[in-house]
Amino acid sequence: MRNVIRTVILILVVIAVSTSVLYACSSGGEGADTTDEAGEVSLFACFFSAGKADAALLTTENGTVLIDAGEKGFGKEIVSYLEGIGRTKIDYLIITHFDKDHVGGAAKVINSVEISNVLQSNYPKESDGYSNYLDALSDAAISPVTVRETYGFELDGVSFSVDPPAEEEYSHDPSNNSSLILTVKCGNETLLFTGDAENERMAEFINKGLAVDCSFMKIPHHGRWDKNLADLIEKTRPEYAVITSSDDEPEDDETVELLTSSGVATYFTRKAPVLLRCDGKSLTLEYDGDTE
Repeated sequence: MRNVIRTVILILVVIAVSTSVLYACSSGGEGADTTDEAGEVSLFACFFSAGKADAALLTTENGTVLIDAGEKGFGKEIVSYLEGIGRTKIDYLIITHFDKDHVGGAAKVINSVEISNVLQSNYPKESDGYSNYLDALSDAAISPVTVRETYGFELDGVSFSVDPPAEEEYSHDPSNNSSLILTVKCGNETLLFTGDAENERMAEFINKGLAVDCSFMKIPHHGRWDKNLADLIEKTRPEYAVITSSDDEPEDDETVELLTSSGVATYFTRKAPVLLRCDGKSLTLEYDGDTE
């Protein structure tokens, strides 16, 4: 009788293990589910309220990614936030392009925090913020990677793919159109970070076949209206979006109308910082503080 019971238990264990392996393999095609048994967040993002400027901090269980750093003077806010959440190192600092409202705060961050990797756009733009950024890299003995081919990395099961501009220089607004565009996959959820991409860069990204369905989009260029934005939204069909704008320089009405008519729940950093949580199966957004 005991042998029969042991045999039954062994069969049940084998079935359970086989089912778990089958589920893991079947979900791996879209990006493995990184949620642990406690259901803790796999990916967390803070979109800082930095005026009409970009600064977004993404954290996994052990990894930290900073996408842009706002204007000069905002670096100290990022450093303070990192200290508050107990992060002492940035695995990847990504400068999507070199406008002052993206690179301005980077020098302070580089001077204050250990940084393992720096990824940057291929089109330099002279400014005090850019010069300070280069000086800080030199002082920290960091050699940045200028992304000219698709660059991928993974942190705690969350995958990051960095798409570079195809051209060395664009005919219109070459700095914005040289923005790096990031696709982040956390389990079954896809997040898109578009820098300040304008018409040429958006068309290029779409034509490469990279504009796939996503759960979330950081709207390009602070919500400024460009004709190819409608095509990008149609191709990607995001559920949620963030616009980095300010009360003095708000997003364009046409952009908000497009997002509203497309059923996209949109959050604005001019109201308050925006927090995003993703467990690999769904994501949620909320404001960090009073928006009145």
